[in-house]
Amino acid sequence: MTTLTTYLDGSVEERVAHTGRYNRTMQTLIVYLIDALLITMSLVAVVAARGLLRIEDTPTDRAIQFGIPLIGLAWLVMLYFFGAANPRHLRAGAVEYKRVLMASFTLAALVGVGVYLLRTEFPRSVFLLTFTFGTGVLLLGRFLRRRTMVALHRRGIGVTPLLVAGESGHVDAIAKVLRRETWLGYRVVGAVTSDVQSSTPGGLPVLGRIDETVNLVDDLGVHGVIFAEGSFSAPADFRRTAWQLEAKDIQMIVVPAVTDISAQRLEIRPVAGLPLLDVDRPQAIAAARWIKRTFDLIGSGLLLIASAPVMALVALAIKLEDGGPVLFRQTRVGLKGQTFECLKFRSMVPDAEARLAALIASNEGAGPLFKMTKDPRITRVGRFIRRFSLDELPQFFNSFRGDMSLVGPRPALPSEVAQYDSDARRRLDVRPGLTGLWQVSGRSNLSWDDTVRLDLYYVDNWSLVQDLMILAKTARAVVGSSGAY
Repeated sequence: MTTLTTYLDGSVEERVAHTGRYNRTMQTLIVYLIDALLITMSLVAVVAARGLLRIEDTPTDRAIQFGIPLIGLAWLVMLYFFGAANPRHLRAGAVEYKRVLMASFTLAALVGVGVYLLRTEFPRSVFLLTFTFGTGVLLLGRFLRRRTMVALHRRGIGVTPLLVAGESGHVDAIAKVLRRETWLGYRVVGAVTSDVQSSTPGGLPVLGRIDETVNLVDDLGVHGVIFAEGSFSAPADFRRTAWQLEAKDIQMIVVPAVTDISAQRLEIRPVAGLPLLDVDRPQAIAAARWIKRTFDLIGSGLLLIASAPVMALVALAIKLEDGGPVLFRQTRVGLKGQTFECLKFRSMVPDAEARLAALIASNEGAGPLFKMTKDPRITRVGRFIRRFSLDELPQFFNSFRGDMSLVGPRPALPSEVAQYDSDARRRLDVRPGLTGLWQVSGRSNLSWDDTVRLDLYYVDNWSLVQDLMILAKTARAVVGSSGAY
């Protein structure tokens, strides 16, 4: 085998100096200190906004003097109780924000009940302002902290070195995900597999066998081990390894065979020591479809009104450039395989479809999807409007009349659908969308397989909250013009 320093990317100095426990404790402490500062600032701002910096000796003022500090301390206790600063939850934004909200709403309910039972003269205006403003400040602080950590992780700062254990194919799949999702803050040092080899088919260095994992943890200075499906042939081997890693305070992550299913649909039900994974059915019920359609109707209507001036300017620019048609109308496949006329601002020369055959040899995309980084058919105006996705604004009309949804799988061409396998055809179970997971995860940089995988995940795990998060991320992706060409 190659020497150990090869797998440490250079030198022994790169090893993490502190233990996993110390790092997690410091991370939790820093989060709590930031929360304490934000809570204090928001409470002071609430008092100042009410003009109570000059405190008078009245029952109401005494209630505020006594109650505000107690609320601040109780808030920190509730955040701890709900695990809002648990390092395990800090990597998942939705979970982190949910726990902050749960802690804040629970405290508000307890304070409200306490004020009522004790007949305290605590002003309702102060109560409402404290918890609405304070919760908003906490969420903003958590959001900014996450953005800072994501930026640092993408530069390799503050990442957690990991080993990935399992069969070579599973190990490569996990390593690929961790390399792509750099915001998670994990750095794969190498792999441990059941058979001895220099590297996995994906090029990941193999540092040893699975039964050597515990010893390698000490040698490499890693802080975590990810075990892929089938890492151990016997439950007793897995249990002993878990005990040894626990003694060294090494983070242990197990990847089950069930993938691409949202956490909201999963529930662990232990039965006689056997962790059964209960998978709920997707929310493709009539009520969910009605909620989604109502959201699309209202949202697309408002967006049509708001974007009307921009659409007028884009239409004028297209017409002035070459005098051709403003709109590009193309047949796409929608819900349950029904075709519809998809509207877009024309971003290519008028005879773009006729020129396509001559460019097939330059196709850079895998699968049925045609992609070309420097497509000569794109006009100057077209390149600009594509960069910021302005060419897709007319699709608000498609969403309003029910052909499309604001969020959903990418609308496919009939020629693409003709090449679908049985898995890909599941994309047609929902309306196609103006944006989707494919849009916020790389846009044109994604491979065909990645696009299908993301679309299928969306179909199986739809929720209104997820739609709202995708729309928010779309705005950021469009402004940054990431993955667009």
